[in-house]
Amino acid sequence: MLEQHRLGTDGPAVTRLGFGSMGLRGPRTWGVRTVDEARAESVLNSVLDAGINFIDTATVYGIAEERIGRYLSSRRSEFRIATKCGRTAVQHADHLEIQPAWSRDSILQNIESSLLRLQTDFIDLLQFHGGDYQQLRQAGLIDLLHDKKSEGVIGQVGVSTQLPAARELIESGAFDVVQLPFSCLAPEHSQLLGLASARGMGTIVRGGIAQGGPQAEIQREKLNAVWSRAKLDEVLPAGMRPAEFILRYTLSQKHVNTTIVGTANLAHLSENVAAAKRGGLPSELEREITHRVAEVLQEDRD
Repeated sequence: MLEQHRLGTDGPAVTRLGFGSMGLRGPRTWGVRTVDEARAESVLNSVLDAGINFIDTATVYGIAEERIGRYLSSRRSEFRIATKCGRTAVQHADHLEIQPAWSRDSILQNIESSLLRLQTDFIDLLQFHGGDYQQLRQAGLIDLLHDKKSEGVIGQVGVSTQLPAARELIESGAFDVVQLPFSCLAPEHSQLLGLASARGMGTIVRGGIAQGGPQAEIQREKLNAVWSRAKLDEVLPAGMRPAEFILRYTLSQKHVNTTIVGTANLAHLSENVAAAKRGGLPSELEREITHRVAEVLQEDRD
């Protein structure tokens, strides 16, 4: 069984390993990888079969929402769905152009579209897709989502964000859940995860594996350099893949309720589930990783 945490003080129980659906966005979006319908169906059902009960998506992730609705609507009681609002997508011949859309009409259209595509009448968690607190408050958009929560359309109100906007959003007290980027190689939001948790908010980590490492599906040169300079190969346990190492470091963080990991590779999905079942890293190893990476980041600041 996968470990579960409550998504905030009053939130639902979710598996600490969640699934990020951006990789199921389909063709003519961005990047070079595409996933056909058969693979999308197989991956999504395998996610639930593995015991994962939390899926994150967005209205601008191509056809990801549509695929979740198409292939999982008959299993809706088995998972919590988190999606995002505040952006629109313009489809061009060969790519998807994403634009911010911070108006009441746009948010209502996002909600209607998500419900239709997901083939559901209830969104467990609706997150603003970026934005800053003053902008969202002055436009009445935070009140709008809370109204939808009161109506029973939304279970929790959240925001997917990062520094510098993240701190004010967390301190505002307006949100049930916050989603932040984090990994052992990119720990800049660590204190904010703790702050959110102390305030009773649910915490979601994105990029837990994608945020660097020599075996990440998406390679990032800057973060790979952190791995190398911190000499993490020296402390990587024998037989452990870097992806497991990074994932289990994230799971070692007590303030993380769930970390969403996206993949369209069934072997990687199975490896992630197996790693999550092993739980966090030993505390001494977790502290050593933290120390090594902190030294590298401090060198960059000096």
